[in-house]
Amino acid sequence: MESLRSVRLRPEVTLEEAAAPQRLAPYAVALTADVQALAGDLALGGADLDDNSELATGRFVLLYDPAGHETWHGFFRVVTFVRAPLEADLASDALLPSVGWSWLVEALEARGVGYVAPSGTVTRVVSEPFGTMADRPGTAEIEIRASWTAADSRLAPHLEAWAEVLCTVSGLPPMAPGVVQMARPGVRRTR
Repeated sequence: MESLRSVRLRPEVTLEEAAAPQRLAPYAVALTADVQALAGDLALGGADLDDNSELATGRFVLLYDPAGHETWHGFFRVVTFVRAPLEADLASDALLPSVGWSWLVEALEARGVGYVAPSGTVTRVVSEPFGTMADRPGTAEIEIRASWTAADSRLAPHLEAWAEVLCTVSGLPPMAPGVVQMARPGVRRTR
């Protein structure tokens, strides 16, 4: 699990260790992440992003059972959550859940991650305020909840793939394969 702590992610991703669940497996580690726009970032479509606006948030949990787990089909189970705001017209797109799931599968495959027993949901959340809250704007979000079993003990690529999904749902443009974005002056990452 130490390999997770050494992963280098895009500078827009702030990664922190969190309290891990105690009852799901003998060993667990949990990480939370927020994706924030940095000065000069552009969203998909070329729109300028406000500096430090939160674009997405999520949680990555790695469970380990040295005896293996029958329902996991292995020893290491990754359990993830991703949430990001959406434009209302995107939330109404019937293909959004399928596209959201494909972002996860493509990110895992791009990293060469071996995995089995994937499961999860992609949810569109649309909120329309009423009554005394009617003056507030409506909101829309996408939530991707997914889990899968690592086919081997190479765990860092699982975290990297999940972070890529976070950046994708946040609307940040993809980085070319093999390119590592350098931190910008004045940008501090928390671990």
